[in-house]
Amino acid sequence: MTLSRRIRPRPLDIEHARVDLSHGGGGRAMVQLVDEIFRDAFDNEFLRQNNDQACFEVAGGRMVMSTDGYVIRPLFFPGGDIGSLAVHGTINDVAMAGARPIALSAAFIIEEGFPLADLKRIADSMAQASRDAGVPIATGDTKVVERGKGDGVYIATTGIGLVPPGITISGDQARPGDVILVSGTMGDHGVAVMSKRENLEFDTDILSDSAALHTLVARMVGAVPGVRVLRDPTRGGLSATLNEIAVQSDVGMELEEASIPVRPAVMGACELLGLDPLHVANEGKLIAICPPEDAAHLLEVMRAHPLGAEAAIIGVCTGGEPKFVTMRTKIGGRRVVDWLTGDQLPRIC
Repeated sequence: MTLSRRIRPRPLDIEHARVDLSHGGGGRAMVQLVDEIFRDAFDNEFLRQNNDQACFEVAGGRMVMSTDGYVIRPLFFPGGDIGSLAVHGTINDVAMAGARPIALSAAFIIEEGFPLADLKRIADSMAQASRDAGVPIATGDTKVVERGKGDGVYIATTGIGLVPPGITISGDQARPGDVILVSGTMGDHGVAVMSKRENLEFDTDILSDSAALHTLVARMVGAVPGVRVLRDPTRGGLSATLNEIAVQSDVGMELEEASIPVRPAVMGACELLGLDPLHVANEGKLIAICPPEDAAHLLEVMRAHPLGAEAAIIGVCTGGEPKFVTMRTKIGGRRVVDWLTGDQLPRIC
């Protein structure tokens, strides 16, 4: 993630300020933290690509590498758990470059006193997700920290993959006139997790959408190699992800609220809790941006895959100024779809 200079907030007070929950929420605060601390410290040609993975040349093609940490609470939620989520999330970050995932690594930080039965349940779930995806967990590490220092278990995973020849997919490739698509309903994962949170529990039949998207991506790229951008809208949801792409590509975006798929149960839960479903995390959905002449065919291909059956065209990229993400509402008005401010739901992935 990166922030345009035109919306850059006051620099962090690094000498005196402390990390708070908004720094992990997917909005402006998190992007600023990444920019001013980690990107400054680790600056290199791979990080400057500003994607969720790093592409680099190797013999026989380009490789992709992505790494992520998983600290979700609760560890088990409707439709998944921290283990399957770690596999799916890292595979998806690799796949969003149009790459074929090859292997994963996994590191576990486990709190003293964590039940072995729960640890086995997580490991078994992670192994099953890996086998189902056909992407092995090739290496890993385990650390144990003192009781009270780890909140159960955290998992860090890294994935590598290969990009097919002739494919260049990146967040800076969107152009005015391009069409924006999503692979399915927004907000399922966040609502599923919220339904099991302490002090927030409520009845819902919504399951997390956590899934590995690489087979859908392979189908899409094979049919429409001119796809310009792929991105999975995780923390910060659809709004943060589209704003991130708009900044990278220096375009505006116009969305149609009526075209954005949201399950009635998700909408109802968000209304109950005062949340915007466009800010709620997803873990098995993707955003695609392609030239207008390819949009109808790409939509058909996506809908033919089980993980894209509810795909929809939701808007277009625009030129001119100001380059904001805006949306025509269901009642005919217009509003700015801005970055998430603060942290709507911490510990979501």
